[in-house]
Amino acid sequence: MKFTKLSLVAMLLIGSSAFAIENIKVSGDTKFFYSTQDNTYDSSYTKNERAGLFDQSTSIGEASLSVGVTADLTKGVSAGATLSGITTLGLQNNLVGGTFTGNLQSNAWFNEAWLAGTTGKTTAKVGRMQLDTPLVFSETWSVLPSTFEAAVLINQDIPDTTIVAAFVGKSNSDAVLGGGYGDNGTDARNNVFQSFYKGAYTVGIQNNSWKPLEVQAWYYSVNTDSTATATQNISGLQSYWLQADLSMKGILAGVQYTSTNYDHTNKSDNNAFAVMLGYDKKDVVTVKGSYSQIGKDSVNSKGAGANLAGSQSKLYTEVWWYYGKITQNDTSAFNVTVTAPLAGYNLGLYYTQAITKDGFNSGAADATFVEVTFEVAKSFGPLDTGLYYIYIKSDNDNQKSATEKGEAYNTVQVYLTYNF
Repeated sequence: MKFTKLSLVAMLLIGSSAFAIENIKVSGDTKFFYSTQDNTYDSSYTKNERAGLFDQSTSIGEASLSVGVTADLTKGVSAGATLSGITTLGLQNNLVGGTFTGNLQSNAWFNEAWLAGTTGKTTAKVGRMQLDTPLVFSETWSVLPSTFEAAVLINQDIPDTTIVAAFVGKSNSDAVLGGGYGDNGTDARNNVFQSFYKGAYTVGIQNNSWKPLEVQAWYYSVNTDSTATATQNISGLQSYWLQADLSMKGILAGVQYTSTNYDHTNKSDNNAFAVMLGYDKKDVVTVKGSYSQIGKDSVNSKGAGANLAGSQSKLYTEVWWYYGKITQNDTSAFNVTVTAPLAGYNLGLYYTQAITKDGFNSGAADATFVEVTFEVAKSFGPLDTGLYYIYIKSDNDNQKSATEKGEAYNTVQVYLTYNF
């Protein structure tokens, strides 16, 4: 799409004549996401007599519009901003009963607004931006990606090596992902960006000196409480993530390990381990199988491996839709993923099964979770489309009562994205 006039975002960037603005790029997208399911019982075991696919009471839907611009302000200095808005298109309480962003129904804000400078092989970036690290990352399943107010430093002086250091102060994950994460407040409607815990620091290193192999290591320090104790100089949680991935002659293999210390005083900590093996035949088929095991935190039953800014996980066994299951305390999971292009369509099959020991209660039966997702996606020029069918059978969801196992239910989703 050609623009005859600069967008509002572009005008904001070039409002000062002190800079010789060059290489201005404007882009964006508009999305409409819809999801419907036929689960009958809610978390309090109350039956919904109207429950069914395409019923308003068990459906969510939402649209978004994002317009972004990047520009070179001067040599080695660039800036970018993305203005985003969301709306229910009048569907709320009509065709759908909820939205992808929870209670944040109609709003607009700058989802990104950053300034970056590069000298040599070192880049510094500060402002609102997307992040992609193993335990703090932007989730993209909603109509808008979650973003952060952060400062990031990236260095590549060492051959085939990238070193990253970052401070994260705020996040809009509470608003965009429709939940409460970190120490975010509840007034997301009026204050989309809120404190990310009480500040978080991370440092990571990635290396692929041997091209088929990429290894990475990350450390996180997250301030969760400003009160120090006699035996604890800095309060909060500490975590690290180790990962190695191999891709050679079609063979795929990987291993992941992460550990988090949640509470120094009470010795509450947990870890997660995952492995993956697969085969990739370019333009024909990709098949992957993976397994993960979450440790047992005997103090407060916290899990491990999940995004500290949401519920999704970078573990190989992560499900397509029902995030938060595979990373629960004392849970084992395996996943089989098959994707293939066929006649211009992208087809996918994603199967995950997870078993949680004792069903979260000591002495109870193990709780089993199964999710199977079928994907059909296709791009028509600038329009990306996706149709998904999801089968879920979970012992702890869609239950008639606390003593009965949950009934299976179905979900249908439609994603439409127009890129410009």
